[in-house]
Amino acid sequence: MTTLDLAAIEAARDRIRSLVVRTPLVRLGVDDGPAEIYLKLENLQPTGSFKVRGAGNSVALLGEKERARGVFTCSAGNMAQALAWHARRLGIPCTVIVPDTAPETKLAAIRRFGAKIVQRPWDEVWEIGITRRFAPLDGWTFVHPFADATMMAGNGTIGLEILEDLPDADAVVIPFGGGGLTAGIATAIKAKRPRTRVYAVEPETAAPLAASFSKGAPAEVRRVPSFVDGIGASGVLPEMWSLVRPLLEGALVVSLQDVAAAIRLLIERNRVVAEGAGGASVAAARAAKAGNGRVVCVVSGGNIDTAVLGNILRGEAP
Repeated sequence: MTTLDLAAIEAARDRIRSLVVRTPLVRLGVDDGPAEIYLKLENLQPTGSFKVRGAGNSVALLGEKERARGVFTCSAGNMAQALAWHARRLGIPCTVIVPDTAPETKLAAIRRFGAKIVQRPWDEVWEIGITRRFAPLDGWTFVHPFADATMMAGNGTIGLEILEDLPDADAVVIPFGGGGLTAGIATAIKAKRPRTRVYAVEPETAAPLAASFSKGAPAEVRRVPSFVDGIGASGVLPEMWSLVRPLLEGALVVSLQDVAAAIRLLIERNRVVAEGAGGASVAAARAAKAGNGRVVCVVSGGNIDTAVLGNILRGEAP
């Protein structure tokens, strides 16, 4: 990977400024709770998640030959949408490899953006992320969904915006899937305000980063699929562990019930629709896991399946 630092993140912001939304930072509409909770609303991006930032920076830095070959990625759904959106904008052929459990909401959006969809079992999709290869697309340009410095620099622009809007933030909570969002934001936050606490958050059904902190080394866990499909992997890549370990105060783990409750709360109090990953940060803050003071929760996306959302609004935890 190339260098990920504050200069790379600031350059990425200039590069993608006209392509993404500078999302608002708003107060969670509750008066009780362990902290003063703020929401960084990345669900308002053109593709419904933060991924449009990193994908935009990565694609902007591809050469003409790399673009001409066509681009592909592997993704639980949000990166697939983001890459497809940018590829359509630039007239680049695009194929996305997604789990065979990907929600229809995300698949429909990928189709709207014109990408070809290949579905594979989740473990195979994860393996493609590790090897960066998929034999049927040999010769195409692989755009990694998280373990790439250009991707993480684009994601890091969220951290710059958080501190511009709330310079005295005491803590920031970031959903953790592969680690690219966490590494990018944490790099920006720690470079500009080292005393701000930064946490990652994972669902109880798949929390390899928490296991890695306990072990002191990259760990693998048994992953149980859930409606929190944008985060929660079966392991942490060694290169991502070395990046995030020195930047974080720790990895928080939340229950599916608490995530569902957070999604309901966001709709009831702020009229914000969040997917499971986006609700996880709020669940952690509401459970006092990130401490007190001014706590910023990154609502990473809003691409939740409508049937799942309906179940959650009826009081269920799918």
